[in-house]
Amino acid sequence: MKHAESPPSHDPRRGSPPAVTPAFSRRELLRRAGGGMGLLGMALAAPADASESARGPHFAPRVKRVIHLFMNGGPFQGDFFDPKPAINRYAGQRPAEVQLRTENPTGGLLAVPTPYRPRGRSGLEISDLLPHLGEFADDLCVLRSLYTDNPNHGPALFQMNNGTITPTRPSMGSWMLYGLGSENENLPGYVVLCPGRPVRFAELWTSSFLPGEFQGTYVNHSKLEPRQMIPFLNARASSPEAQRRQLDLLQELERPPDGSPSEPAFEARLKAMETAFRMQFAASNAFDLALEPAAIREEYGTGHFANGCLLARRLCERGVRFVQVYYGNGQPWDTHSNHNEATPKLALDIDRPMAALLRDLKRRGLLDDTLVVWGGEFGRTPTTEGSNGRDHNHFGFAMWLAGAGVRGGMAYGASDDFGFRAAVDRVHVHDLHATLLHLMGLDHERLTFRYAGRDFRLTDVSGNVVRPILA
Repeated sequence: MKHAESPPSHDPRRGSPPAVTPAFSRRELLRRAGGGMGLLGMALAAPADASESARGPHFAPRVKRVIHLFMNGGPFQGDFFDPKPAINRYAGQRPAEVQLRTENPTGGLLAVPTPYRPRGRSGLEISDLLPHLGEFADDLCVLRSLYTDNPNHGPALFQMNNGTITPTRPSMGSWMLYGLGSENENLPGYVVLCPGRPVRFAELWTSSFLPGEFQGTYVNHSKLEPRQMIPFLNARASSPEAQRRQLDLLQELERPPDGSPSEPAFEARLKAMETAFRMQFAASNAFDLALEPAAIREEYGTGHFANGCLLARRLCERGVRFVQVYYGNGQPWDTHSNHNEATPKLALDIDRPMAALLRDLKRRGLLDDTLVVWGGEFGRTPTTEGSNGRDHNHFGFAMWLAGAGVRGGMAYGASDDFGFRAAVDRVHVHDLHATLLHLMGLDHERLTFRYAGRDFRLTDVSGNVVRPILA
C-alpha cells in the first residue's frame, strides 16, 4: 500500500491548516494491530468475503457432528470390506467378463491373501486384517458400491472433499459449518488433523467463496504438545486483558462512521481473531492428550492415527462440528508396488484406534449423535500394476459409516464379481454427500450459496439421499 506523504508544516498566514491524509488506512491499521497479537499462525485468517451466520437445519437432524477418518491414497476395497472369492480363483488371469482397466492398462488379478469371516450378530463379513474393528460389525454400515469421476489423486481428493474435481469449491466441512455453525464458540467448528501435508493440502478444507469463518483449521498433530501442534497459540507479549482491549478497539474502528455495512474482509478477519483469542484457553485443554487417563491412551494405542482418533473424540465432545483425521503425510495408501506387504502394516495401524474410537464414543453416549465415516478418495484395482501393486480405481470402492442415523450390521450395494466396478445400487460421491447432509438436517438442494451469478451447492446439480441405509 502506498502511504501518503507527510503534509507540509502549517503557516498561520495561510489560514486553516490543510487536511491531513492518514498515514495508513483502516485496513492497514487492522492488519498491523491484529498481527501484533501473535494469534494463531494457522488457517483461521479469513479471506476477503462476505460473512454470514450459520442458517440452521432444514429439518430435525439425526447427527450433530461428523468424524471423517480419511485414508488418503486410496485403500483396496477387497482387502477389508468387500470379499471377492473370484479374485483368488482367477489369480494371475484376465477374465473376459469385466474390463480390467482404469486410466492405465493393468495385468492379471492379484490374489487377496487375508480371509474374511462373519462378524457380530449381523454376520457382516470383515477381513481378518481388522479383528478389533470386527467387534463393532453390528455398528457398521458398509457401502460396497461407491464410485467417483476421476482416477487421479488430485481430482478425486477434490471430489470427495469438495464435491467437484476442481479446486475452486468449498469443502464438505465448510458447507456443514455454513449450514449449522459450531456448538462451541471457543474452538473452530471444523478441524483437520494430519501429521504432514496431504496431496493438494489446504485446498481440501478451503471455504472458497463461502464466508471465511467456515474454513477448516489445519492442525499438524505429529507433535503432541499443544503449543507445538498449534504454533503461536499464546500471545506471550500481551496479557489476555491487553488482547481483549485490542480486539475491542479493532471492533470499534471496524465500524464505518457513516453507519454503512462493515467491509466483509474486516468482518471475517475479526471473527477469526475472536476465535483465536478464545482458543488460547480452550485449545490448550482440548488438544492435551496428557489429560487422558492412561487406560484410555492404552485403548487407542500409539502412533499418529491413534492420536488423531483420540483428539477427534476430544474435539467432538467439545462441540466441534466436523473433524477430519488424515491417515498420514502425502498419500500412504497409494500402494502401486508391494501392495500385499504394505497393506497389513497399514491395517495394523488403523484397526485398534478405530475400534477404540467407536467404543469410546459409545461409552460416552456420543455415538448417538455422532457419525463416523471411513474411506479414501477412491479404491484400487483387483488387478496388478507391475508385478505386485494395485493401481487407482474410481469405478468401484467401499466406505463405511457408523453411528447416528445409519443402520448398523449391513452392507449396501455390490460391486461386480471381481470388485472392479460398482454394479448394484451404485452410490456416487454426490449421493454420499447428500446423505451426510441429510443426516445433519440439511437438504442438499436447499443448502446453497449465490456466487458469480449462480447458486452453488456441495452436490453440484445431482445427488440423491441413500435412504435404505437410514435408521
